[in-house]
Order: sequence, then C-alpha cells, then structure tokens
Amino acid sequence: MAKKDKETVEEQELTPNENEHVEETETAVQEELDPVEELKQQLAEQKEKYLRLFADFDNYKKRTAKERIELLNTAGKDIILSVIPVIDDFERAIAGAENAKDVDSVKEGMLLIKNKMFSVLQQRGLKQMESKGQDFDAERHEAITEIPAPSEDMKGKVIDEVEKGYTMNDKIIRYAKVVVGK
Repeated sequence: MAKKDKETVEEQELTPNENEHVEETETAVQEELDPVEELKQQLAEQKEKYLRLFADFDNYKKRTAKERIELLNTAGKDIILSVIPVIDDFERAIAGAENAKDVDSVKEGMLLIKNKMFSVLQQRGLKQMESKGQDFDAERHEAITEIPAPSEDMKGKVIDEVEKGYTMNDKIIRYAKVVVGK
C-alpha cells in the first residue's frame, strides 16, 4: 500500500502548471514524430522515383542496343543488294568465256564488271588512295620493303604500290601496301 499511496501522492503533488508542462511535452514529442514520419515518406517517394528512373534508363539501353543491331543488319543488306547485280554479271561473263575464242572480248567484259563494281562501292563512299610518286606517310601507307631510289628526288617516296589503299567517307579502311625508295 505504501507504493500506491506514494504514486497517488506524486499525482496529486502536480500542480496545474506542471500538468500543462507534461501535456506540452507530449505534444512536442508527437510534433517531433510527425517530421520524422514526413521525412520517411519523402524518402520512400524518392526511392520510388529512383527505381522508376533506373528502370526507364535500363529500358532505354536495351532499346538502343536493339536499334543499333538492327541498323547494322540493314546497312549490310543495302550493300549486298547493290553488289548482287555485279555477281550476276560475273556469272554471265564466266558462261560467255567458256565458249569465247576472242580473249580481248573477255578482258573487256571483265573490265566492265570491275568498273561497275567500283562505281557501286563509290556510291557508298569508297575512294581509292593515290600513292605512287607521293611522299611516304606512315598514317596512310604500309611499307612492304625499301629499294634503292631510281633517282635522288624519289628518296622517301612511294616507288610502287603492291595493294591500293581505300578510304570510306574520308576515313582510311585499308592502308596502301607500298615499296619505298631509300
């Protein structure tokens, strides 16, 4: 009973001002919880936005990768479609060469097919590089060998071209293999 009396005494000892102070403290604690809850809610919203943004970005990456593969496939298709008529010409030339007695007409046919093939590739941006007689440039040429220059002015210049170099849209796609004078 002493404990009960003591608790009762403590409750009774509180003055009205003290009761108000206790109520204000409880209200302050509840107000402190509200900003915490508000921050938790904001954090949850930000996490959701982040997850959505991440998912959108992941979908974007997948879509662009798929589009890139599709573009490469269709780009190759265009070139192949433009080369097929040249293959047809080769087949006709081979069939005609079997019965041909005139070598000059076969040579002329082959030259026509070569020119047709090159014009198809030129339409796609291919160009031959001119190397003979020019200064050797390691950025454009691949030196196969060096030989003594036939004259003083040919030292350090391209004497002969073993394989032609090519550019596509002003970008080197095959370096010219050359013989350089020393």
